[in-house]
Amino acid sequence: METQVQKVQKVLVHLSGGNAAAQCARFVQSITGHFGGQDETQVGCYLDNNRFILSQGAGQRVPLKHLSVTQAAAIPLDVQDRGVDVGVAVILQTTNQRVLLTRRAAGLRIFPGLWVPPGVCVCVCVCLVAAGLRELHEETGLEVEQNDVSPQILGLSCRYTHTHTHTHTLTLTLTLTHSHKCVCVCVSQVCLRPDPAEVSACLWVDRDLARIAVPPYLTSVVTEVLPDGALRGSLLPGAVLCARAPAEGPDVERVSTGTKYALGLWLDSLAPRQSSSTAGGSC
Repeated sequence: METQVQKVQKVLVHLSGGNAAAQCARFVQSITGHFGGQDETQVGCYLDNNRFILSQGAGQRVPLKHLSVTQAAAIPLDVQDRGVDVGVAVILQTTNQRVLLTRRAAGLRIFPGLWVPPGVCVCVCVCLVAAGLRELHEETGLEVEQNDVSPQILGLSCRYTHTHTHTHTLTLTLTLTHSHKCVCVCVSQVCLRPDPAEVSACLWVDRDLARIAVPPYLTSVVTEVLPDGALRGSLLPGAVLCARAPAEGPDVERVSTGTKYALGLWLDSLAPRQSSSTAGGSC
């Protein structure tokens, strides 16, 4: 008997306008354009019955930024009527205000070698925080209970890509701050067990690194993931963190455009707060 593989159903973006019912966004649709913006605007957002709804009024208001240009003429006809997927990028923040980035493994088809936060597309019947925490565990081995974190949606970004496959994803930058007072980098680092098929290195980023303004000659300590899963310390040149996507030719190791946007949102969220006595310190 043949075994049929069931296709995973994803949560899709729905757009609300005025008093009309929310409609599923089309693959080629400009999300920011729907709300009268060009590249950036403010929207309300909420998850309702496996639909991620964007509106002018209802829901938590957050910034929405368009990170790439979609040219409908270049997209196959069978793709143009697809919906827009919803993804979650997890900004895991320790109590001493460091966040975790991972370098995508060299064997991955899409964006190998790029530095990104753990993230995943959201499937139906799974809440946003649970989806992010599950992917965080699968990629890094870190086990974080949902009741132990304070989640906050910092912002949204839209990106269309056509590397190997056509995708249009609305990504939520979701910061998860651990509520335990002594969960800092030194504790989290011990618990790291990255999957070498997905992650080739890990880096804990502080405010200075998050600004992506480090001199090229400075280095940062990263944790490399060997093919057998073993970990070892290594140095990452500052030039990698400052690198930009080449106009043509093969990509280079760098912090992705979406990650830079997410880190900027994280820095903005810290700005109103007083620097805590643990910032830059240890347990």
